[in-house]
Amino acid sequence: MKKKISVLLATVVIMMGLVACGTKEEQTDSTEVAVAEGLRQEPYAQEEFLLGTYTRIRVYDEGKKDALQPAFDRIKELGDKITINQEGSEIDEINAQAGIAPVKVSDDIYDLLKHAYAYSEESEGGYNMVIGAITQLWRIGFDDARKPSQAEIDAALPLLDYKKVSFNDDEKTVYLEEKGMIIDLGAIAKGYIADEAAKVLKEHGVTSAIVDLGGNVLVVGHSWRGEGEDWNIGVQDPNNARGTILGSIKESDKTVVTSGIYERFLEVDGVKYHHIFDTKTGYPYDNDIASVSVITEKSIDGDGLTTVIFDKGIQEGLNYIEQETPEGTDAIFVTKEGDVYVTDGIKDTFKLDENSGYKMADRSKLAQTEESK
Repeated sequence: MKKKISVLLATVVIMMGLVACGTKEEQTDSTEVAVAEGLRQEPYAQEEFLLGTYTRIRVYDEGKKDALQPAFDRIKELGDKITINQEGSEIDEINAQAGIAPVKVSDDIYDLLKHAYAYSEESEGGYNMVIGAITQLWRIGFDDARKPSQAEIDAALPLLDYKKVSFNDDEKTVYLEEKGMIIDLGAIAKGYIADEAAKVLKEHGVTSAIVDLGGNVLVVGHSWRGEGEDWNIGVQDPNNARGTILGSIKESDKTVVTSGIYERFLEVDGVKYHHIFDTKTGYPYDNDIASVSVITEKSIDGDGLTTVIFDKGIQEGLNYIEQETPEGTDAIFVTKEGDVYVTDGIKDTFKLDENSGYKMADRSKLAQTEESK
């Protein structure tokens, strides 16, 4: 039985690699399959380039096309408030006033930052809301990415103390106590925004939908197919182009979030540096993990948990998900060698594509390997 701890948060990491396999279902001849009452096989769909990625929402409820635009409006609104290095960003304003003065923020941002702080505490820095002093040095994923000097990294490490973020609940202000501290919510921003977009859809009466924010896939309700069938969600192959899956899992009212080393990286002198950073060293994590997928109820939790268990490694990460997170939270690990490990909760429901080139691994052997180290 899992412990019922408070997992308040848990994403841009910008690198999330999931594909909703519902697109294949949409192409099925409607005369061959049952369509649930009140739903449609061909969804109302909208796609826009937001948050640095292609954002897609598909609504399957008959007559609910008008729910799409309010959901996209919410995505834009939050993206403008959260994204750093963007005019009008509330996070930018807090960073600019680091070591100078508290900054009053909107209710949305205050709530998100309080959750980010709580998650930083619960994970003991495995997720770190003030990782920005390091991510802004490396700039991986941007045209000006570079490998910083060791002296620069050493100077930035003391600025990663999330305990030096102060909150005033009465005034709704946030203060970074040290000049040079930088909040960067890239690891949870898409998750939070996906949850908010889904909330808007539900407020407009939507009961069946897919929200895909460049890899953060959140499914609302059940598939359009009859008899309450779950959605079939594909898990991204970490070694191939976006849209190539290594396996799939069926879920409803869940989100699947993947973080991996496969898409955003910097190569220097033949060495690849990915975008997921160890706050103890200031360098990207150096372990056997190629990608981590988390299945949970809230996309924001999935976002943060991918970072936390990437930090822990495979064996400890599997144990953490099974023992320290709410019931119904599961994970899929893919190693650089092509082995796939899953938590016990989905060992019978995760389906590995037999042509993927990957293989399901024996967890007992993993434990023996860890013990021998």
